[in-house]
Amino acid sequence: DDNMFSNVFCENSKKLINVRLFALAAKYYSLSSFGVCTRLEDVLEALRGDNQGTTGIKTDEFMNNKKSHEVQVMSELIDNIANYCGIKQVIDIGSGKGYLSSFLSMQYNLKVYGIDSSNSNTNGAHERNRKLKKHWRAYQSRGRANLKSQRLEKANDRPGENEVKCNAIIEKPLNYDSSLQSQDQGTIQDLVPSCGFTEVATSETSKQTEVDLVARTQSDESKLSEEVLAILNVLPADAVEVFSSSQCNCGELCEEEKAQRKMASLKAKASKSSESNLYFPLTSCITAETELSDIITDLEDCMMVGLHTCGDLAANTLRIFTAKPEIKAVCSVGCCYHLLSEQFENQEECPEEEWGFPMCQYLKDEGWCCGRNARMSACLALERVAVGQMLPTESLFYRAVLQVIIEEIYGVTKSDRHVGKIFSKSSSFIDYVRKSLKKLELDDSKLPDSCIMDYYEKYKHRMNELEAFNMLKVVLAPCIELLILLDRLCYLKEQDNIAWSGLVKLFDPVKSPRCYAVIALKKQSCF
Repeated sequence: DDNMFSNVFCENSKKLINVRLFALAAKYYSLSSFGVCTRLEDVLEALRGDNQGTTGIKTDEFMNNKKSHEVQVMSELIDNIANYCGIKQVIDIGSGKGYLSSFLSMQYNLKVYGIDSSNSNTNGAHERNRKLKKHWRAYQSRGRANLKSQRLEKANDRPGENEVKCNAIIEKPLNYDSSLQSQDQGTIQDLVPSCGFTEVATSETSKQTEVDLVARTQSDESKLSEEVLAILNVLPADAVEVFSSSQCNCGELCEEEKAQRKMASLKAKASKSSESNLYFPLTSCITAETELSDIITDLEDCMMVGLHTCGDLAANTLRIFTAKPEIKAVCSVGCCYHLLSEQFENQEECPEEEWGFPMCQYLKDEGWCCGRNARMSACLALERVAVGQMLPTESLFYRAVLQVIIEEIYGVTKSDRHVGKIFSKSSSFIDYVRKSLKKLELDDSKLPDSCIMDYYEKYKHRMNELEAFNMLKVVLAPCIELLILLDRLCYLKEQDNIAWSGLVKLFDPVKSPRCYAVIALKKQSCF
């Protein structure tokens, strides 16, 4: 009953008078309570049908915990959508350094174009692939050495049993090339742990001569070479280099083994030359008017994805999806709501411009506006605060007092410049103010240290008040996020070519506060 929240604010002064009701109202009008989200498990079940997913590469050895969690969960969903729609091409908007893109290509054998406006991010993606290639070579060499030493050790430790069985169970990514599926799995000890391949080895050793042991080791090394060559097809082509036969001392090989190795090598090279890459980092600024065919020359039926697309990029991703017939599905997780452009924020009439908010016709007709302060609040992380990860009260206090100084001493009320993350680099409040003024290109020589400290002392007693105010903003954050995300969902519901659209909670909000994805699939007639 909405009437129960009518006493949150004073009717005359409009001031907050009941904090408890304020918190309850904020919880009621949040995504977690509003009943508009579709469960991730339900979406995956509907997409898979009778097919069950498998576990493959793990990411926690080459990504931080937050990124690993995001990439693993989102990539599984993307793969299921791609399979459902029968597509193999993915466009990753705002791809950054390519964490999601490279994982989609490695784990699911999808052809991914990662588009980012920053050259440094694109270069970072190339550099990351270069490092992956370097680690691949190192682990490949170490695997051959460990294979030989392990067999010698086990033969000495357990000489009384009758036969040797050494099977490596390698968790295989989905959608392996049929040639890879049909190959026997050889023994691969310690295979590329940086990429997350894992294996379980079991062995029973028998009494045998050292000559037999060496012969078996040589045979297994040959199988190792073939297995590695096959797995290369799963990785981005520019992430690895196929090692030549001269790089491996595998002893004398029989003609059949030589032929097998030659065929595997030729196949790998042919695959590399024909497909070139599975992951292509590109640099381009994406807007609602962007023609993807100008950026991607071999554009085909595909889906568009975005992991924490910043500001208007999330809105433009949805606009491009609805406008381009080649894009059959979209999965977008937005962030940085404070950077959204708003049509009615400054009461400017620009009907032809595409704004970040609002998107849906209903809110446009209402002339709805959030404002920057509300959008800033939407970026706060209630779930993190709830588990004890408190707000940085002191740095917020520094920033608030700095604003008073700038307004009263310099007469500046609005600026396009930003202070940025100076607090952690400052030794004191005086140091913070002076560094901030220099960054804002304001003359700090007219401001003595004593004046700076006078401002600090004047407002120090209000630090608790500031903390309480920011806690109220944190409580309100999910309500504002709900408004922004519902606007995007309603925009999709207004389109005639959409078969299904929904909001899905993908991530643990403590690990990744911006955890909701906007997902949509086009009608079959649009395929």
